[in-house]
This record gives sequence, structure tokens and C-alpha cells, in this order.
Amino acid sequence: MKILRTRAASVSRQGLCTALLVASLTTAAVGASPASGAFGGDPSPGPDNPQRKPHGVPNLTLPDLVPRPGASGKPGSPAGRGDTPDGSTGIPVTALAAYKNAEKLAAERYPGCHIPWQLVAGIGKVESEHAASYGLRSDGTTERQILGPRLTGGQFAEIKDTDGGRWDGDAQYDRAVGPTQFIPSTWESYGVDGNGDGKADPNNIFDAAAGTARYLCAGNKDLRDPADLDRAILSYNNSREYVNAVLAWMRTYQSGQVGATPDTGTGTGTSTPPWSGPKPTPLPSNGNNGGSGNGGTNGTKPSRPGTPSTPTTPDKPKPKPDNPSKPDNPDKPGGGGDKPTPPKPPAVSRLDRVGDEQLTATAGETFADQPAVRALTADGKAAPAGTRVTFEIVGLRTEARFEDKSRTATVTVDKDGKAVAPKLTAGRIAGDFTVRATVDGKGGAKITTDFAGTVKAVPAPRATALERDGKDDLTAAPKSSFKEQVTLKAIDKDKGKAAAGAMVTATILQSDKKTPATTGPYFLDGGDTPQRRVTLVKTDENGYVTLPMLFTDEHAGTYILHLTTTDGAILDLELTVTATATATPTPAPATTPATPSATPAKKQ
Repeated sequence: MKILRTRAASVSRQGLCTALLVASLTTAAVGASPASGAFGGDPSPGPDNPQRKPHGVPNLTLPDLVPRPGASGKPGSPAGRGDTPDGSTGIPVTALAAYKNAEKLAAERYPGCHIPWQLVAGIGKVESEHAASYGLRSDGTTERQILGPRLTGGQFAEIKDTDGGRWDGDAQYDRAVGPTQFIPSTWESYGVDGNGDGKADPNNIFDAAAGTARYLCAGNKDLRDPADLDRAILSYNNSREYVNAVLAWMRTYQSGQVGATPDTGTGTGTSTPPWSGPKPTPLPSNGNNGGSGNGGTNGTKPSRPGTPSTPTTPDKPKPKPDNPSKPDNPDKPGGGGDKPTPPKPPAVSRLDRVGDEQLTATAGETFADQPAVRALTADGKAAPAGTRVTFEIVGLRTEARFEDKSRTATVTVDKDGKAVAPKLTAGRIAGDFTVRATVDGKGGAKITTDFAGTVKAVPAPRATALERDGKDDLTAAPKSSFKEQVTLKAIDKDKGKAAAGAMVTATILQSDKKTPATTGPYFLDGGDTPQRRVTLVKTDENGYVTLPMLFTDEHAGTYILHLTTTDGAILDLELTVTATATATPTPAPATTPATPSATPAKKQ
């Protein structure tokens, strides 16, 4: 996401009120947290997790270590910065509470991770400047939504829509969302309700911070271990510059260069405020507000049309009507209640599936069957005419849609109570999803029934040859990474075209091209140890696939990147890890006797 490099004004007053607000927000948000153990032991994000791909332009500006004008610089002030943090190192009071809350939640649920709140704050700083420029409110929401660029490829990764626009408002391509910039599909796996309002919302900084802690801790990482810490941040954004910036801010905050600054937003949003104190008295129902009804008062009945304005005595009970058989609708023009009130139609009590509950199609095709249900009343009769049934496609990791490209469709039942959904298209992504049919029952209760949908993968084409896209030498120094990520193209030579959807396996070998390497270059796929054999994601529609970043340990030498497909294609690329250059010491001159003069000294 494009972050404007703005600098908040220095805050000169950070007294008791701010401190109390931080404490109250932190304590209350933790108190409302879900039960312990909710996300311990999450699997590590895999190499194809979109969160690690380029999804925006983070602010990689490092902390300013130059003393501020007017800073005291007296002994004991870290780095000569003075006594208090300036605008660049201050954190809005609500963001600070959210980060500390995330640390506490992680300590309860994943005690082996040891994640510090300052690391979550480093992510928040780099991704959105703690949401400060978006109007951060005290309940964790923002006045303006924080959205990254559309991930259509090119400068950023190409990520087709995975949430139907639920979080990012875009039903074609994904965008990173919220203060810590989660990809919607990643949020589905690692999202957390951080403020106890019953909803995990990446746009709320309490939820976003807790989800960031969960994501960084995944895979049983211990973030006191520098290697695990490095892997965790790389899994958020596979960039060494990104890691450096996040670590620099984390260490700055750990050194004491942080303080609470005022929130930038006003009022509250739609989320439940993250505190456990008394809730505000709800406003009167909107049914009569502002009209000819109660005029916004609470509990006062409106006057009936035509009622005399003479007030009744408040201390006396209201007299009973003289005529006990008075019709139900005395105020109706024409009076008398001659026409009885028509009975309400019977409520729907059942929603039965019609046909097979399993829907199956191959990626790119249209489903042969359409979901259909029959709405019935308690006595087994068809639901009355006009009953509406809503069909919804549930599942963030699916491209299945109705024929109008939407995820929902509302249909009116026929005379037999039957409702048939529009045709379904499978999309390109293989996997499972659900079609849920919903109808309103008695008292507005929701009655549902589900259909199981499956999209089968298109059989992979033959990949009989592999080519590398690029010609630069693959060279790196020890304990670093290769500058270029290797991109391959798979080709079906029999058909003379690119092989889309092919599977490629990459293995690091010794220079003899036979022995698997145990040192030297390696991949990081989100696991706890270096990987020297990985199966890549499938090649795209043009036959291309890019390998994960290659890192090096302390061992120099020549290695082979051995690439194969299931159809027998082989490509070997040479990897060179150069020895670290060391200065050759210049030997000190040896002490030797002076060369005797050719001319003998004269005797005295």
C-alpha cells in the first residue's frame, strides 16, 4: 500500500489522561478476548501464501537517529534523542493499546512464540503508519478504509479475488486491507477477534494486530531465535529491505523511544468499543423517530389522530372502555371494524433440498446441476406465494459464481414452494465450497440448508521441457540471498506451446549433479528449517512459475539447482556461492643484521 511519508506533530502533553486511557483500553480489550488456545500450533504460511508476495509499497524509512532540535541530549537519553519520542516514534494511543493487547493474547495462546508487542508495532508502522493518517478511532476502526493497490500483476503480485469483495470492496482482484495490510485469503486463515466483539475484522486495529501476532507465530516459531524472527517477517513480505525496516522500528520501540500520541479520528465506528465498562443507553427504535410518532422520545406513546388535547390526570388509572365488544380497529376511518383482519400466511418451517446435495464441475466449466430447494410450512404444505429464498456461495478460496458473476441470488418460490438457483460457473480454482439456501421462518428466524460444491482441477498438460527466463549468473555471498528469483517456463514440445498448470520440483544438489546438498543454498518456505527440495506452485496460463527466494548459509562453493517435471523435463542451473573476501595480512619485515659496507671501516 502506498504510504505517505508524513511526520506527525510532536506531542508535548502526554500526561496522566493518556496513560490512563492506554491502560484502560489494553486491560479491557484483553478482558474481552476469546478463550485461550484458539490459534496455538497454526501451520506456517506456505511459499505460495500471497501475504509474502508484493502487495503494496510499505514505508521503508528507517528511524531517524539524529537528535531532535531542542532535545536535551543529557546522559541516559538513548542515542542522544532527548527525553521524549518525537512524532515519528510516537504511536496513537489506541494503536499502542492494540499492539500490547496482541502481545498478551499471543502469550496466553502461544507461549512458546515470545512475540514482543514492539514487533507488531514495527509491522503497523511500516504498513500504515499505525493507521494515524486514516482517522484512527478509540474503538479501533478508522474514518477511512485502508486499502492497498489492486493486485492485478505488474508492479505487484496478481491475486484474483478471494473474498467476493467482502473486505476490500473489489470482486475482481484482491487488495491488502487494514492497518497491517492483510490479503483477504490470508485473513481467513489467521484472522483474530482481538477486541471481543464477536467479529474478526482486518479493518479494526485490535483485530489486525492480534491477527498479525498469530500469523508471525505460526509454525511453532520462537521469535527469540533470530532465524525464526527473520523467517516470520519474510513470510509477511519477502523483502530484505522490509525485514530491515521492521526490525529497526522494533528495536527503536524496545529502546524506549515510544510514547502514546492522541488518536487522529473522532467518534466511534460500527465496531463494539474495546472496553468492558457500562454500555450507552440504546436510542429509541427508528420505527417512529422523526415522523408523526414519538418524535424521538423514549417510551412515550404517540397521540392518536382525533384524540382531544385535554390531558388526563396522571395519578388516576386509565378507565376501561365502556363497550367491551369494541372492534379491534376503532381508529380506522369508517369505524366499526366491519372487515376482519386477514390472517397471516403460515410461516415457513422447513427447507428441503431437491436433487443431489453434491455439486461437481471441472475448473472453467458450468455446473450441470442447479441447487434447488422446497420451502414448506409446518403442516408440509408449500410455502405461500412471494416467499423468497436466498442462495449464497460460501468460501473465500473459490471462484465459483452464479451466472451473473455474483455470490448471492434471491429467488421466489413457485406454486409448489420450489426455488431454483441460477446456473453456477466453476471458475479457475480447484477446491470445495458451499451453496447455502436461506429463508425467513417464524419470527424472522433463519432456516438454512447447504449444498456441497466441488471444483475439480483441469488435468495438467504435459511439460516436456523447461527454460529459464533470464541469463544473469546466479551468484551470491555466504549468509545472504541471491538477488534474482529464478523464473521458469514449462513447454509442451509435442504441441509447441506453453504448458499451463504444470508441476515443477526444485532440488539443490552438490556440484556432481547427483548428491543432494546438505549445505549451501536453500529455500525458506515458511517452515522451521532450510529446505533444499520444494514442489512449486503450478505454472500460470503462459507456462511461467517463479521460484521462492534462495538464501545461502556460511558454506561457499558451486551447487546445482536441479529442476524437473512429472513428464521428465530436466533443467540444471549452476549456483555459485562466492567465498567471503578477506584481506591478506602483510607480513612484518623480518629483523636482519645490517648489510656490511663494501668498504671496510678504517681503523682508528
